Order: sequence, then structure tokens, then C-alpha cells
Amino acid sequence: MDFTPESGTITMFSTTWCGYCNRLKKQLDAQGIGYTEINIEEVEGTADLVEQLNGGNRTVPTVLFPDGTAATNPSAAEVKSRLAA
Repeated sequence: MDFTPESGTITMFSTTWCGYCNRLKKQLDAQGIGYTEINIEEVEGTADLVEQLNGGNRTVPTVLFPDGTAATNPSAAEVKSRLAA
């Protein structure tokens, strides 16, 4: 599956119990930044994808940008800056 987001948005890989994920979602909502959330415990194959993007670590939130790059536990400011670039 291709999880690359549309221009101006991100794909965020997360879990329901991740405090960092919940914080980032609240910050993105407050700033009006669009995202698609994918729970790696519910969508088959996404935990493996997150591990590939993070050098073998299953770390969330992992954010995928429209240009195909990824960031692990980015700040909302970093997300906003990278989307504007």
C-alpha cells in the first residue's frame, strides 16, 4: 500500500496509547494541519513499514510527508515547516 499523503497533508503512523501521538494530533488540529492517522496495531504491514523508516525501531509517531520523506516524533513546527518547503 502507498501511504504517501496528498500535498499539504501528512500521514501519521501512531497507536492509541502513544502520548506523543496524542500531543502531536492536538497540535496539528490547533494549527489546521491536515493528516491521515494510521494505527500500526490495526493496519496490517504498517508496523513493519514504521520499522523500515526508523532503522528497525517501531517508534511512533512516525510522519510521512508528500515528498516521501519521514520524520520520527516531529514537532508541529517541524511538520508545518516541511510542508511549506
